[in-house]
Amino acid sequence: MRNLCLRTVLSTLLLYALSGTHVLWAHGSVVDSGEGCVIQFDFYSAHFSIFQPQTRQHEEFCEDLPDVTESVFVLEYRHDSLREVPVDFRIMRNTSDLGRFVRWQDIEAMGDLTAHTVFYQRSSPRADGVLSMLFNFTEPGDYVGIVSAPHPTLDLQYHAVFPFRVGQAFWQQSWFLIALIVVLVQSARVWRRRQLPTQQSLA
Repeated sequence: MRNLCLRTVLSTLLLYALSGTHVLWAHGSVVDSGEGCVIQFDFYSAHFSIFQPQTRQHEEFCEDLPDVTESVFVLEYRHDSLREVPVDFRIMRNTSDLGRFVRWQDIEAMGDLTAHTVFYQRSSPRADGVLSMLFNFTEPGDYVGIVSAPHPTLDLQYHAVFPFRVGQAFWQQSWFLIALIVVLVQSARVWRRRQLPTQQSLA
């Protein structure tokens, strides 16, 4: 029974590691809605996806991007009020010591973001509710995406922050799952060796 449970756990972890699912890595303001990724900032939200058409054709990504290449960020607004306001989209180098846990408060504390910004676009209100941005990454590394939009009537500004990685090899993205699989395999071997004397004495 224990061997069966162990094999089940190992199979599940291996499937996660090899499936290539990108929802698994969603973090920050990007969450898995069950029907694709959604970026959330206060009461605003939008369906969110990234494409790398030159290397990955129509494959969709939530955040981490496998290749250093031209990338298309697409937001499909889920609220009519978001269609009425301009939206700012910024990509920065992630120079924060917080890494994947960086939040808007940390970004704001940096002051002038110009030195860290690699892409910035302010878009006018979109009646069709679809916003797309094209940026050609030329260097791998850790980045932070920031989407900002004002309240339609009040003097308030909302921000969504999503850290992501570009050009990260598969084995580096999944190192913790692979390491866990190795540990479980070694533990299973040790457990079986300990059981052998007991089984032999009973025989």
